[in-house]
Amino acid sequence: MKKLILMIAVASLFSVGACGQSSKNVPANAKTFVSQKFPNATNIKWGKESSKEWEAEFKVNGKKFSATFDNNGAWMESEYEITANEIPNAVNATIQKSFAGYKITLSEISETKDGKVYEFGLAKGKEKLEVAIDASGKVITKENAKEDEED
Repeated sequence: MKKLILMIAVASLFSVGACGQSSKNVPANAKTFVSQKFPNATNIKWGKESSKEWEAEFKVNGKKFSATFDNNGAWMESEYEITANEIPNAVNATIQKSFAGYKITLSEISETKDGKVYEFGLAKGKEKLEVAIDASGKVITKENAKEDEED
């Protein structure tokens, strides 16, 4: 499940067309969640991430966010990109030790009902990884990144 969420998260950052859909069918409780959890959200765009999932993309204080919901409007995940300066020392230490020589191509925080994790796209030559690390520096998931994967 975490693998699926991570892949959806990375794919959602690069999908633009899906968010151009009308927001008239978005579940009301999903809209309420976004307005309550992210009261400073601007440029909210809704779209279908899949046949079973809605996504809201928006900005908060200039930073890109996304939140996903099931078809009933139940919140599943929120994500936002972070800079290198926002990566905790324990997480940075894990990247430097366990993934020496890899370049960070994407860094973000993913929050679900189970808590927050730091997600990274890493590259070393042609090898690409998707990695999730908790705040203490423990690697939660590590897998080869799949390019241009479709549902």
